[in-house]
Amino acid sequence: MGETDRLSHWFGTPQGRYVLEWEQRQFDNAVDDVFGFHAVQVGLPGIDFLRENRIPLKIRAGDENGCTLRATPHHLPLATHSVDLLVLPHILEFSERPHQILREAERVLIPEGQIVLSGFNPLSLWGLKRGIGTMLKRDARVFPWDARYIGLLRLKDWLTLLGFELNGGRFGCYAPPFAQARWLERFRFMENAGNRWWPIAGGTYVVRAVKRNHGMRLVTPPWRETRAKRPGLVQVARRDNVIHVRPIQRR
Repeated sequence: MGETDRLSHWFGTPQGRYVLEWEQRQFDNAVDDVFGFHAVQVGLPGIDFLRENRIPLKIRAGDENGCTLRATPHHLPLATHSVDLLVLPHILEFSERPHQILREAERVLIPEGQIVLSGFNPLSLWGLKRGIGTMLKRDARVFPWDARYIGLLRLKDWLTLLGFELNGGRFGCYAPPFAQARWLERFRFMENAGNRWWPIAGGTYVVRAVKRNHGMRLVTPPWRETRAKRPGLVQVARRDNVIHVRPIQRR
């Protein structure tokens, strides 16, 4: 069973459904205002992370059944500068060559093209469980604790070296990584508390970045958390690499 097949299976567990529910909303908000001609989702063909995007041609690439384009994330059979939007749900941390995946993403994206990624946060209760399990030699081979969690600071450095600029993102899933649905529900209150009191400690994150081209800068709408009922969100740059957002005052 491949890594994305294992991830798809895990998303069917109570623990996985809790994560997927939150991440799906973030992907919806991240992709709904990205326009162009070609959008590509790498991996997890059974879950539509592009469902809120209006780009006419959507491709699901990967080596799993259900993918419309058979490929590996390291070598996408796509023309250089041909993709407007690329989504990578938990692709980097389950690969031995995450840098190559990002280099390939940079190659296929057009200038000012957008990339949306999700990953598990090592600086969280989820990361703590993984660290303790590894230290005690437990859960070391149990999915998803066997992944190579990538911190946001490291991910941002990798993206910056390739010419990307973060333009949105959120942390979520603050509840402890319980396996039972009833306990996850009992601790769901931690979502609001976590956003307010320890925003960088969410178990998972979804971030969006734009491929910058020197001499060109397009003005695009900010990533909105909700479409009409709540204020949109913009990133406030901080040297400590924390994703901070502030509300836009609407008139």
